[in-house]
Amino acid sequence: MAPLLRRLTVRNTHGLMTTPLRFPSRYVAKSTRFLSTTSTLHFAVTSALRTQVFHDVDPLRKYRRDLLLSKRTVGLVPTMGALHEGHLSLVRQAAAENTDVFVTVYVNPTQFGLNEDLASYPKTWEADMAMLSTLDKELASAGAGRVSAVFAPSTKTMYPTLPPDSSIPGAGSFVEIRPLGQLLEGASRPVFFRGVATVCMKLFNICAPDRVYFGQKDIQQTVVIRRLVKDFHLDTEVRIGPTQRQEDGLALSSRNVYLGTRRRTVGLVLSQALRKAEAQYKAGKRRRGDILWPANAHADNLVQEQDGLEPGKRARFEVDYLSLADPDTMEEVEEVDETRGAILSGAVKMLSLEEPADGEELGVGGGQILVRLLDNIVLDPVA
Repeated sequence: MAPLLRRLTVRNTHGLMTTPLRFPSRYVAKSTRFLSTTSTLHFAVTSALRTQVFHDVDPLRKYRRDLLLSKRTVGLVPTMGALHEGHLSLVRQAAAENTDVFVTVYVNPTQFGLNEDLASYPKTWEADMAMLSTLDKELASAGAGRVSAVFAPSTKTMYPTLPPDSSIPGAGSFVEIRPLGQLLEGASRPVFFRGVATVCMKLFNICAPDRVYFGQKDIQQTVVIRRLVKDFHLDTEVRIGPTQRQEDGLALSSRNVYLGTRRRTVGLVLSQALRKAEAQYKAGKRRRGDILWPANAHADNLVQEQDGLEPGKRARFEVDYLSLADPDTMEEVEEVDETRGAILSGAVKMLSLEEPADGEELGVGGGQILVRLLDNIVLDPVA
């Protein structure tokens, strides 16, 4: 992230909160629409346009070449399916800046560790396609770009030579961003960013997008993607959309379906802790200890509170990290440089429920699937 930044205001028509997001000025369009004025009949954007689904690389590449020859632009929204309003907000942003939106739906195995939740990750293909179809009709009526392609490859298509490997060092062709990919999330999940960078390199090569769209909620991932694009001279622009939240502050995530009512309520601890740290920064505090101590105290107090409850009433959790980091490197800082700002971020792991009650709303998996929650707040420069 660059020091010179601007704030983007995003209109939200779905009753969800959005976290204000700083954009590097080089990424912010100045009252510019990127829609092509090409009137080629074959590619005319009409309300009758149907989203095409591709499972193989060659047909999608041919389709992309045809769009390029007709001077149309493509915005790519990579997803692992289980779509929610956060994904749809990125599609809307892409449709505002491009004539065509490609959405990828692929659960990438190489970003899951050997003991992580790959097998249980929610797969909701029919619901995802219904959501995209409804959104595409909305975009048509608004005169925006359209969801013209969904790419849903098999793992054999994405990893054609060797089966995907999540071990370390692992066999296969990988992209690694070091040391950025070994910090924070990368320290807890050693293969995660290797898998993210590798699959994104593949998707960018296959789809050849003019712009790619990611959400701020996974902020370290956005820094990794920007580094990937810069260091490998990829011909695409990175756009970051604001975090979508429920009204109580919980950041939207595909994994939230696992939480259930009890764990979801306690899981608000992360956004609450980060807000307390943000308040310290806004009050003029700049040193690490001054900013983070209220966040750590809030989390510690709630851990003790939950530990003191009966097993049938508590939702136990572990704090992985609460971070105050440089916006470009994600390395921890002892004092915030006011000309650069910083990133507050954190991760907590919601543990399995010990004694689920009869009739209790437990979420997918009956409250037994560990749920990792991520969140962050960008501290804006003040000078």
